[in-house]
Amino acid sequence: MQNNPSDTFQSVLIASTDIGYGAVLDDFLSTNSCRIEHCYDAAGVLRLASRKNFDVIVLDLALTDSADVDLISFLRQRNVATRLILLFEMHRIEQALEGFRLGAFFYLPKSCPPSDVALAIEKALRNKSDEQNLDAYEQNVFEELVGHTDAMKRVITLIRKVAPTNSTVLLLGESGTGKEVLANTVHRLSRRREMPFIAINCAALPEALLESEMFGHVKGAFTGADSDKTGLFEEADGGTIFLDEIGDMAPITQAKLLRVLQSGDIRPVGASTIRHVDVRIIAATNRDLVEAVSQNAFREDLYFRLNTIQIRIPPLRERMDALPALLSHFLKQANAAYEKGIVGFDDHALTLLRHYEYPGNVRELESIVQHAVIMADGPLCHVSDLPEQVQQGTSPRFALPYQPPTDFLSLAQLEARHIDATLNRLNGNQTLAAKHLGISRSTLWRKMKEYDIPR
Repeated sequence: MQNNPSDTFQSVLIASTDIGYGAVLDDFLSTNSCRIEHCYDAAGVLRLASRKNFDVIVLDLALTDSADVDLISFLRQRNVATRLILLFEMHRIEQALEGFRLGAFFYLPKSCPPSDVALAIEKALRNKSDEQNLDAYEQNVFEELVGHTDAMKRVITLIRKVAPTNSTVLLLGESGTGKEVLANTVHRLSRRREMPFIAINCAALPEALLESEMFGHVKGAFTGADSDKTGLFEEADGGTIFLDEIGDMAPITQAKLLRVLQSGDIRPVGASTIRHVDVRIIAATNRDLVEAVSQNAFREDLYFRLNTIQIRIPPLRERMDALPALLSHFLKQANAAYEKGIVGFDDHALTLLRHYEYPGNVRELESIVQHAVIMADGPLCHVSDLPEQVQQGTSPRFALPYQPPTDFLSLAQLEARHIDATLNRLNGNQTLAAKHLGISRSTLWRKMKEYDIPR
C-alpha cells in the first residue's frame, strides 16, 4: 500500500472467523501506512469498535451469526466516517447487499484473493483521506462566509455533527439568511455529495402542481398530463431534497411527505403503484411552525419528523463579522457574471455597507453587490454605485456619529464643520448629504456657499 499523504497512521480492523485468513491478508498490507488489528468473534468487534475509531473495518459476515446486535448497523452508527468492507460467502449475498445499502463502503466474496481485499482497503483509506481534506476545505470556506459569532459557531458545530448522517434537518431563519446555501453545504459534506441536490420552493407552486413536481405523475392523471413525468424525489434518489418554505405546504401534501419520511415510498399522481426512494430531507421555513401546529395549519407528526435536528440561522445584522468575506465572495461572482474587473469598494461605500441593516439579509447583500458592480465605471465601487436604499442609509443602525467639539465654537462654525464632515463621509454626494442633514438640496448649496465649503 502507498503511504498516506498526511504521513499519519491509519487504523484497520480485520474481523474474521478465519485466523489464517487475517494472517495472509497482513502480507498484502504495508504496516508503514496503517496499523492493523485483528479479532475473531463478534464480542471482539464490539469491544474494539466501542473503544476506538477505525478508519477501515473488514467484517466477515460469518461473525454476525453470534452477535446479539446487528453488527453492520452498530458499526455504521458507532462512527459514520469508518469505511466498512464486507466479506461474504455466496449464501450471504443478500445480507452483503443490505449492508451496502446501509452504508458499507464495499463488499467482496470471501473466496476472492487477499490482494483484492488489500486493494479495497487501500481504496477505502484513500477515499476517507480525500473526503476529510475536502471536508476541511469546504468547512473553512463556509466558516468565512457565515462568520464567527457565538451563534454561528453553534451552527457550524451542528453542521459538522449532522452532515455525515442521514438525519432530517430543519433550518429556521428570516428570509434571505442563506438557508439553501446551508442546506447545500450539509449535502456537500455528506456521503451523498456525488448524488443530486434538488431544491423545491413549496410556496412558489400551487398545491396540485407542487405534488406533481415532488412525486411525478402518470399520463392522463389530470388535464394536460400528456405523458408520464418523473418527480423530483425520484430524480434525487440517493441524494438530498431541500424543501424551502415548508410552512406553506398544503395539508394534503404534508400527509404525502410524511409517508416519504416514514417509509421512503412515493406514489406519482394518478399511479396505482408505489415507488421507493432513498432521499435525505432538509426543510426550511421563516414561519413559526410551533404556532402553525397549534393553529392546525401544520401537521404535528410531520413537524416532529422534520425537527430531528433544528438549526436556527441568525440574520446578517447579527453576524456582520462575515461581511468582508461575503462581499469578496459576491464580488467575485458578479465580476464573472458581468465580465467586470471590480477590485472592491472605496472607504465611504464600505462605511455605508457596514452600517446598513440588511432587512433582506444575505440575499439582499448579493443583490447590492451585483447592482454596484453593474453601475461601477472604474476599479472601485463608490457610494453613487450603491442602490438608493443603501445610499440613503434607511437602516436604523445608520446614523452619523456625534463628534463633540474640542474647543468652544459658534453655532455657525459647528454647522459648517458638520456639513463639511457629512460631505466628506458621503464622498461629496450633495443630494445624499442634504437628506441626512434634513435640509433641501438648495439650502445645502446656499450654506456651502455661505461657509465657503468647497464642492
